[in-house]
Amino acid sequence: MENFNFSKKKLSVSAICILFIVLFMVFNFSNIITFFGTIENKTFDLRQNIIAPYKKVSKDIVIITIDDKSYEGLTQKFGEWPVPRGVYARLVSEIEKQNPKVITFDLMFVNPMRYMKENDAALVETFKKNKNLYTAINFDNQDRRSRKPIELPEKLMTSVVSSSKNINFQNDKINFSNCRSILSGIINATSNIGHVNMTRSDDGIVRTFPVFVKYRDDFYPHLGLKTINGYLNQEYQIYNIDKRNNLLLQDIKIPLDNEGFAILNWYESQNGKVGGFNTYSLFDVIEAMDQNTLNEFDFKDKIVLIGTSASSLYDIKSAPTDKFLPGVGLIATFINNVLDNNFIYKASVQTNFIIAIILSVVIVLGLLFINSTVLSVVFALSLAIVYVIVATVFMHYFNLWLGVILPILMMTTTFIVMYIYKYLLKAKDLEYTYKLATTDAMTGLYNHRYFQEQMFLSVETAKRYEGVTSLILIDIDFFKKFNDTYGHQAGDAVLKQVAQIIKQNIRTTDIPCRYGGEEMSVILSNTNYEKALLTAQKICDAVSSRQFKLNNVVTVNVTISLGVASFPKDAKSVEDMIEVADKNLYLAKENGRNQVGNFVKQNRENENIDNNQ
Repeated sequence: MENFNFSKKKLSVSAICILFIVLFMVFNFSNIITFFGTIENKTFDLRQNIIAPYKKVSKDIVIITIDDKSYEGLTQKFGEWPVPRGVYARLVSEIEKQNPKVITFDLMFVNPMRYMKENDAALVETFKKNKNLYTAINFDNQDRRSRKPIELPEKLMTSVVSSSKNINFQNDKINFSNCRSILSGIINATSNIGHVNMTRSDDGIVRTFPVFVKYRDDFYPHLGLKTINGYLNQEYQIYNIDKRNNLLLQDIKIPLDNEGFAILNWYESQNGKVGGFNTYSLFDVIEAMDQNTLNEFDFKDKIVLIGTSASSLYDIKSAPTDKFLPGVGLIATFINNVLDNNFIYKASVQTNFIIAIILSVVIVLGLLFINSTVLSVVFALSLAIVYVIVATVFMHYFNLWLGVILPILMMTTTFIVMYIYKYLLKAKDLEYTYKLATTDAMTGLYNHRYFQEQMFLSVETAKRYEGVTSLILIDIDFFKKFNDTYGHQAGDAVLKQVAQIIKQNIRTTDIPCRYGGEEMSVILSNTNYEKALLTAQKICDAVSSRQFKLNNVVTVNVTISLGVASFPKDAKSVEDMIEVADKNLYLAKENGRNQVGNFVKQNRENENIDNNQ
């Protein structure tokens, strides 16, 4: 019975494992990776929001934004949108009076404006004159039939030499087949043109920064990279990436992931400030220009970024710390990361796996010493929380993105497996204890206490459902003689072998017990008297036909006497059944042993003898 129960438990565990395997096969593997990757990204966002208030933006970065106020005010002022490009030319000229380090337009001056050639010419002339002036271009994969790809001059291209074997610049996110061109006069006037393509994660959040993109197999740097190079007074025609995926800019290292993106370290968003940076409204700046009060704005030695934040101009992105961050804010964040040398390093899968193994080992050790289920759960949850806190601290102080999902997933799996293991181990211990309490150590049969319990249950069940049950009592013939002749060890060997024969000749539902001494019994539920007699005779014949081995030399024959009783035929209670079976057992002994005693049959035979006389 104990083997049956343990097999059921193993079957249940196997079923759970099979269920997990089936679920794993049902879902596409790539979808699973994407799902857990999305959750990991969310943990990154959570940690960024926790540590963002403790990071300071650079005072050297100033943003002039075309906000809703500017969009409405300038449209009224100039009677149209976009405003004449001569306005931007004048804006640059006025700002240059304060000697800013760099002025960057996160704007694309596409297509010549009709009836405003003078304004376009003024803007082109401004780019020719100011070597610290930068602007944007954009790449895409638009159908070539609707827009013919253009040839870009070599001065806008760059070379990337990578010593890393991990970075794959062939991924679809940075390879483009078409280009949205800007004014040819600007392209011819300056090489200070960078792309402003952005990449989003699967959940639509911008977390990474495409430092380079490829157009027609040539590399083009981002406008942010161009801007920071101008601020640092350095110019690169060739960019080098070391073996550890670091883009090298003099003493600054920009860590790149395997797709060639920089992972940005974000700053706290504040009302009225794009990305938390010092922000001016373009409308206010132009008004100050008209009133000759531009000196109220501080642009000296600054990086001046000019971009849109008006929702109607469609340049709004979602970032970890700001759901409505303009594209110019992303550029500012990248530049600030360069200035602080403060990019995020993402731990490798191997590192996360090692951490997961260590935490899983801690879970195992903890559960081995903790017996309480509640304390076990509290311990596992506490360990997970502590690890998340540690991972957040590492991101804050070391800019290291330690994975959270893989370690916690392995911790959870380990906890479940350990809990199941402990449960099965405990169940096995209980079964073993139960077996010790109910089983006779020598014969392997159930003991007398168990016999009494099962007899009571069997009779009560038969009473309730109007069924039948039977009992066989068994006694080894001349057992005392065996002990006196061959010794107690031989007697014990006989007991064990008889017990095995009994087990082999009954049903799995029957209950064999050691009644006491050399006496044994079998409880046969749902069995009437006639079937019980057949089983008793089968056991009797099996024992008498067997050669019993007492040691390596001596073999003997053994016989048994048996008595049978049934409910409700012979008795109405457990005591009566035992008494009737015992009488039939002694009747078998009186009639020569090695047989099944039948008290009723004997009475009938005696009656026939008396009648014949």
